[in-house]
Formats: sequence, structure tokens, C-alpha cells
Amino acid sequence: MELNPMTVTDLNLYVKEKFVADEFLNNVLVKGEISNYKKHYTGHLYFTLKDENSLIKCVMFKGYAEKLLFEPKEGSKVIVFGTVSVYERDGVYQIYTKAMQEDGVGDLYQQFQKLKQELEKQGYFDSSHKKQIPEMPKKIGVLTSKTGSVVRDIINVSTRRNPNVNLRIYPVPVQGEGAAEKIAKAIEYMNENKLADVLILARGGGSLEDLWPFNEKVVADAIYNSELPVISAVGHETDFTIADFVADLRAPTPSAAAELAVPNIRDIMDKLELCQKRLRDSLIKKVELMRLQYEKCMSSRVFKEPKRFIYDEYQKLDTFLKKMESSIKIKHKEEQTKYVELVAKLDALSPLKTLTRGYSITQFNGSVVKSSKDIKSGDVVDLRFVDGEKRANIL
Repeated sequence: MELNPMTVTDLNLYVKEKFVADEFLNNVLVKGEISNYKKHYTGHLYFTLKDENSLIKCVMFKGYAEKLLFEPKEGSKVIVFGTVSVYERDGVYQIYTKAMQEDGVGDLYQQFQKLKQELEKQGYFDSSHKKQIPEMPKKIGVLTSKTGSVVRDIINVSTRRNPNVNLRIYPVPVQGEGAAEKIAKAIEYMNENKLADVLILARGGGSLEDLWPFNEKVVADAIYNSELPVISAVGHETDFTIADFVADLRAPTPSAAAELAVPNIRDIMDKLELCQKRLRDSLIKKVELMRLQYEKCMSSRVFKEPKRFIYDEYQKLDTFLKKMESSIKIKHKEEQTKYVELVAKLDALSPLKTLTRGYSITQFNGSVVKSSKDIKSGDVVDLRFVDGEKRANIL
């Protein structure tokens, strides 16, 4: 019997034709919760629509996406209208979405927002509580899954930046039941035993459900209470978890976390070489400046003829003293002349000078008599002459 097998492409096309032939699948109205949402740079939207038990992939091309009246996001509950068909290249079926409207917010997303608001009020996200990442850590703790590309990326980036880096990897489950508690215990263990200078908490991208352990309060508490600085690198750059907000530093990817934690040894060497060059140049300039100052000093008269310099300065001082002495004599003579002139003026104005010309001063009861009315007959007055005093009676 001759077999005529079909190709994979033929099979996928056959299945696709069955979907196309089914009128019900050409116009379906499905409600569910958005998960694993991605907006492509072309404008196309890619996401998964799920409920409690199942999920289905969806795509919404740019032409339809531009007509949306809201911005879809992770956890949104929506109702989509479109066609179910097979993408023959991958052999998967999906909803080619033509329209979408909001149908409330997903339960997980509501829990996320509620816990985020509670922790924000309690100060879990405050910048004042965040610790500085050490510039030159000796030991770096890595908390992530023991398998997968995340741990390999961190090891590759870290050893490339510094081959001598000491990585201490603590394997933890990064999704599923009980993962949050194990992550929290790992953080506590690393702190209690002082096994690192900084911790990296990492995992790859995923849906909101996959990342949920990093939205649990037990993990938030462990990060908040950690004495060791924590770098959170959970999911892709567009993914945000509670752990990201509580951590001391958020990295967009695990590889970026390794770059933030591990200093590039080449950059450090370059900086040291630059510092050495600047120091060397500074010393050379300093020595040259001192040499020039030395030569200038050696060419000075002070060094060549020290006694001559002292003699010159002595001559200057002697000349100055003589000038000062002459000035003092001149000033003294001028002041003496002024003194004699003032004494002569004072003597000329003195009442005693008048007595030498034959005049006398009459006093009665100690007062000078200026008028005949100041005395009467019988009064005894004192007469003062240039050479003495006499007493007289008034008739």
C-alpha cells in the first residue's frame, strides 16, 4: 500500500480551512481577562485572553487597535469580537480581534492595586528608607531560579564586567504556589548569615499570574526589612511588581541588574590610570615651579652678596632716622615759637600788666569795685598795687 503523507503546512492549511468554513468561529464574542499583554512597535497588539480554567491567544492589528476608546493593560477584563482562525506557521489557533470593550478589571490586578496602595500609605516605597547600593561590593547574592536564562545572563554579565566577582546564588522558585514564602525566607537567610553585600532578586518575563509571587506582602516585608540592599529585576522592562516598588533599586532586566551591582573593572582601571596620570603631571609641574623659584632665588643679590644687601638696608635705615630727627627739631622749633607768641599775647591782656602803668584795683568784700555807687562813706576797701596791697576808709 502506497502512503501519501501530507506536509505540516498542508495539515495546518487544512485545519485553517475548517475554521474558515465554520460560520460561528467567524464572528465570536468572548469575554475574559487580559494577560501577557504586549504592544508591538508596529502598533499591533498581542495578548492572551483567559478565565479561571483556560486561555487563548489573541492578536489585534494596528488598523483595529487605533479605533479603541481605551488603553488595554495587564489584568483588564474585556469583551472581544473577532474571528477564530489558525496561524499556519506555528500551528496555533487564536482570535483575530476586530473590536474590544472594557468589562471591569481582573481580580489579580485589583489585588495588586489594593496592596500597592496599602504599602504606599505605610511608607514601604519611601525614598528615605531605600539603601545605597555599594560601589564596590565583594559578595553579590542572587535569588532566582536555578535553571533558565536568567541565572546564566547574570553570571555572564557579572564575570564579563569583573572576573573576580564573588556570586552567591540561592535557588528559589519564582512562580507557583509557595514561591513567595520561599523567596522571603531566602532574603531573611542571606541577611541573617551576612552572605552578601547586595542582593539581586530576579526572574524573566511572564504574565501577571507568573509574576504574582513578587506581588505578595510576605516578599514585600522581607525586602523592606532587609539590612542588605536589594535590586529587583523581575520580568521585562514594562513589567512592574510590588517587589520593584519596595526594593532599593529597580533594574529593567536581570542583565541590567548585574550591570548595576557589579562595577566594570575596566572602567575602574581606566579611572585609576587617569588619576595616576593627573598626579604625575601635577608633581612634574610642582617640581618645575620649585626649580624656577630656586633659580630665581640663587640669582638674587640676597644670595650672591648677603652682606651688601644688609649694608644697603642699614644705609636706608640711617637716612630715614636722620630725616626723622631733622623733622622733629624743625617741628619743635615751630611749636616753641608759637608758644612764645601766645605767652606774649596772654601777658598783654593780663590785668596785672595794667598795674605797672600806675593803676590800682579797688575791692570791697572780695569783689572788684566798678562804680562809685558800689561803695559809700565809711566802707573799708582794699587797694591792690603792682607791688602790694593797702586798706583805705571811704570818706
